Amino acid sequence: MKLHYGWIVLFATFFALFAVQGVRLAFGAFIIPWENEFSLDRSMTSLISTVSFIVYGLSQPVVGRLIDRYGARMIVIGSTALVGVSVILTAMTQQSWQLFLLYGFFVSLGVGGASNVAAAAIVTKWFTAKRGFALGIVEAGFGVGQMIMVPGSLLLIQVMGWRGTVVVLGLFLLLLVVPVVVFLLRNQPADKNLSPYGGVNEQGDTVAENKNSSPWSVFADYKFWFIIMPFVICGFTTTGLMDTHLIPFAHDHGFSTQVTGSAVSILAAFNIAGIILSGYLADRWSSRRMLIFLYSVRSLSLILLLVSHEPVLLLIFAAVFGLVDFATVAPTQLLVTKHFNKHRVGFIIGWLFLGHQVGSALGSYIPGLLYSHHNSYSSAFYAAIFLLVLAVIMTYLLPKKELAS
Repeated sequence: MKLHYGWIVLFATFFALFAVQGVRLAFGAFIIPWENEFSLDRSMTSLISTVSFIVYGLSQPVVGRLIDRYGARMIVIGSTALVGVSVILTAMTQQSWQLFLLYGFFVSLGVGGASNVAAAAIVTKWFTAKRGFALGIVEAGFGVGQMIMVPGSLLLIQVMGWRGTVVVLGLFLLLLVVPVVVFLLRNQPADKNLSPYGGVNEQGDTVAENKNSSPWSVFADYKFWFIIMPFVICGFTTTGLMDTHLIPFAHDHGFSTQVTGSAVSILAAFNIAGIILSGYLADRWSSRRMLIFLYSVRSLSLILLLVSHEPVLLLIFAAVFGLVDFATVAPTQLLVTKHFNKHRVGFIIGWLFLGHQVGSALGSYIPGLLYSHHNSYSSAFYAAIFLLVLAVIMTYLLPKKELAS
């Protein structure tokens, strides 16, 4: 039986997200080297990350509209190249403001183009069957990137310093990732004279709303806000808090680079498993119930981090948190496609991930600010637990009945 080209497109999308998002997720590995070289405190390095999240987030609705109009292929190719060039130029920085410009703005602008918005649009175009599973696979690119790029960056920094490391990362993007995406990625099945995997879904063309209605009408629908606000909290507790501060937290508690790298690798490995399992289950189970479960487990896992004074507890936390880290993405995106018109998926997903990045920006900066004042992350962890409880409540209040995509 011939392999449907949708799976090849899925691989190309996965590979782009693995590389680009892996570079972004490696930010925590550079915090201490940058603090040492540029005489920065934790709140200032956190501010670089915050600027990055804001730029990334603000780009999402724009990227969504561009993808709806021009297709994802051109956006992903250009964005990957922009990240590669900008990361290499970061090696030439001599002052901290240049980090804000290159990493905080240009790298983040590129990361915003090769992101969940593009992935969701591609999967929606290419898959009508196994859509949740396909979303899970492509979102696993984040976890694989985290598992490889973060420990890899920590190791390379020890060997060749942070400047040599960013050059290696940039060349990888430009010389390998961009050509693969150019050669394999296509916008839609019609570009290859194919139908989507699973066939044409006539019902999906009229889900929830008329496609000729204004896309801005979603802002008057409470379901949109009860999906997006928990996703803001999701961003605060994952890419904001954990991806920025887990490595500095571990170092501050006296854990070695090897233990810290192992914790990140375990978190990433379980993250991959959680993403794929979540995507698989999202096709078979209620997305609403899944999110209630995932946010609940995530809140409980943070209690482990509050008492992680031994390496084994840090590693257990990494495994538990990893399972529910990015596992929220597929069911959240499916809720959007189930409740709203799929013809606006780029627009709606763009705003969804803008919310996620707003949460990420706050989750990056506020814990750094609290740490600078209290020399501890405990208050940030307690705040995250409280916010996750709110996410559980809001998700519970969504309609139990989900429309079929």
